[in-house]
Amino acid sequence: MMKITDLNGQQIEVTDFTAALEQAEYFKDCHHIPPDTVADKRQQAYWMDIYNKLTALQSKSVDKRNNKH
Repeated sequence: MMKITDLNGQQIEVTDFTAALEQAEYFKDCHHIPPDTVADKRQQAYWMDIYNKLTALQSKSVDKRNNKH
């Protein structure tokens, strides 16, 4: 089990890493139709932060596995 902290300071427990990464990757580029500039920027920043934190965790996990050999 992994945990990350979102931009609002809330801890999020990641129980399915692959699904979480897919969700963050999808939502980081989403926008309203018609566009809502303020809301879209806020939501995209939130999901980009989550995506970056998940990919950083993924990199650390790979590094740990590679260093065990």
